[in-house]
Amino acid sequence: MRPALEQARRLGVSGIEIDAAGELSPPQLSQTARRELRNLLRNHHLDITALCCPLRHGLDVAERQQERIDHIKGVLALSYDLGPRKVIVQAGKLPEKDDDPRRPLLSEALLALGRHGDRMGAVLALESGLDAAETVTSFLGCLDTGSLAVNFNPGKLLLGGHNAVSAARTLGRHIVHAHATDARAAAASRVPLGQGNIDWFELAAVLEEIGYHGWLVVETGPGTAPEAAAGVAFLRRVGIEAGHA
Repeated sequence: MRPALEQARRLGVSGIEIDAAGELSPPQLSQTARRELRNLLRNHHLDITALCCPLRHGLDVAERQQERIDHIKGVLALSYDLGPRKVIVQAGKLPEKDDDPRRPLLSEALLALGRHGDRMGAVLALESGLDAAETVTSFLGCLDTGSLAVNFNPGKLLLGGHNAVSAARTLGRHIVHAHATDARAAAASRVPLGQGNIDWFELAAVLEEIGYHGWLVVETGPGTAPEAAAGVAFLRRVGIEAGHA
């Protein structure tokens, strides 16, 4: 954890996204450990932008679904304790048809998690990319809870065959957290920020238009400090303040 915090501080960002996994999973963090982590972040002048909750299977898979729901509830509680009160999850591809057998399974799971978030004051943000923005807004509109939202990921949206700028406008108020990713459609691959097909100046204008003033987190893999630094610098040239994942 300390190396990641040191890297974030060197980049000059004020926030960092954390995976709630391994030694940072809810069962591994006692209340004392959670206080120590908050102090460590404070000493590095960093906020947590959100917790990411990796899953082996989506919530649209029946096998061991309740275990995944309970785990996500634990991560929501952890996010409340650590401050961001936002959890990002890849729930699975949203069903577009009412007669899709996955629809009640996924709807009931997300509704239970959303209502749990309502009670405790934390939001579950569905990772974007697999579904059209219209499908996401329609699906969320059918669930009676205010604690389900979207983590906007433009690179994944582009790779999923969607227009990221149009998606941002459609998703609008549902966006509570965002990643800064870029991609090339022809190559079907992620590329460093500013080297892909996304018009970041137009996207920045749309994010302003819809009133999104939250985090935009530079998403890079381990050992890619130069790419992270270049991504942060690029966003600043566009006029956006960045965080780091």
